[in-house]
Amino acid sequence: MQYLHTMLRVRDIDAALHFFCDLLGLVETRRRDSEKGRFTLIFLATEPGAPELELTHNWEQKEAYGGGRNFGHVAFSVTNIYASCERLQAGGVTILRPPRDGRMAFVRSPDDISIELLQEGDPLPLKEPWASMPSSGEW
Repeated sequence: MQYLHTMLRVRDIDAALHFFCDLLGLVETRRRDSEKGRFTLIFLATEPGAPELELTHNWEQKEAYGGGRNFGHVAFSVTNIYASCERLQAGGVTILRPPRDGRMAFVRSPDDISIELLQEGDPLPLKEPWASMPSSGEW
């Protein structure tokens, strides 16, 4: 058995690609439009050949998708948790669970998907403003 991808439904392709590609650093590996099905599939990965994140855009979907109770989050390891959070914050993303421990943070995508960021290797030394920043919202 081989793990292939995780699928997330998105309403705004541009906002989703800005978040996942520009801010998180994923790359688009392939895309498929279905005129008959009225949807677009966009596959993202950390690099070509790596497990993928499939973004599904149903063209007529206007309302926000309800969160599934059995879906938790998507997790990515990062080389520097502080730099990653600073880049996201500069891009307008709220850091819901700051990396107070130098190891873990949570944010949400434009479609309200919970995203966990984990420091690669050992936690980084504690650093302000992150060490004293409180959590906010749901993550």
